[in-house]
Amino acid sequence: MQHDSTGLRWLLGLAALIIIITGLKAAEAIMIPLMMALFLAIISLPPLHWMTRKGVPAIVAILIVFGVIVLVGTLLGIVIGASVDSFMNRLPGYQARLDMMMGELLSQTEIFGIPVDLDGAFEQLNPSQAMSFVGTALSSVGSVLTNLFLVIFILLFLLLEQATFSAKFQRALPGGAKSLSHAAGFIRQVNKYLAIKTVISFITGALITVFLTIVGVDFPLLWGLIALLMNFIPNVGSILAAIPAVLLAIVQLGVGDAVIVASGYVAVNVLMGNLIEPRMMGSGLGLSPLVVFLSLLLWGWLFGPVGMFLSIPLTMIAKIALEQSPSTQWIGIILGSAPLIHEHTETPSE
Repeated sequence: MQHDSTGLRWLLGLAALIIIITGLKAAEAIMIPLMMALFLAIISLPPLHWMTRKGVPAIVAILIVFGVIVLVGTLLGIVIGASVDSFMNRLPGYQARLDMMMGELLSQTEIFGIPVDLDGAFEQLNPSQAMSFVGTALSSVGSVLTNLFLVIFILLFLLLEQATFSAKFQRALPGGAKSLSHAAGFIRQVNKYLAIKTVISFITGALITVFLTIVGVDFPLLWGLIALLMNFIPNVGSILAAIPAVLLAIVQLGVGDAVIVASGYVAVNVLMGNLIEPRMMGSGLGLSPLVVFLSLLLWGWLFGPVGMFLSIPLTMIAKIALEQSPSTQWIGIILGSAPLIHEHTETPSE
């Protein structure tokens, strides 16, 4: 009977998860602005709390943080919107040039006695399709910018509400101060992860923008923004961010400069992702590559390109939340990048 009860609980839990995912998919139009506003609110909490500790009135601190976010968001929206429009206008020319170069490359194989069916090769390997996918993704980013006012209004109310969160949680959660302590620990870890990841991503985007400007690739600010966003996706994010810039470098500057562009991306991501970020993050804030891939599939299917951007932060928040409770801590460990073996190997010596 106990095994039947356990199996029934798992079945009910799986059914509840499917219902929740279906509801999220149905509420996509509402959930995307809400998640974007929540993401901005979380990364706004550290500077907000820092100003209040320095004696700045809470309402003034909220207005300062809110004003900075609105100013930066508006400037980015204007610049990125213009860059996306200009890129989409030039996209057919880029695609034609890329197809022509691909045809010339394949025709050269006849010199070595390798017969190639050009039509079949283009069906199987067509780089212009990658450029078309980039254009579609950029159009989706542009559509997100149209919801900017809704995101800003939700963000404002979240910031105004954060001052009363602690008191509400203490009264609402069972266990009072103990539950509040667990909630505060969860929020601190989420803030730490998102704050460090955001800083690293901004530096990565800035380095890519400066590098591409020096090399002479078109739309360096646009590719820098993509590098910033894709940096939130470990392992595969840097590869996805480099593809459109490398393809554009091939079309615009040639293969030699495209190799330089690819090398620059590798250098920046090795420096920031493998050297600086692990030192700042510390251990225990990683996800396994399989979880990263499945998160991209799930959140990307739910919310499109915005879901892919938010997939790892959302999964990390879920992992940190699961680790707060002893009953679900094992799920957080499974989601992590590696088990803490050393903690178990020390117990026999004691």
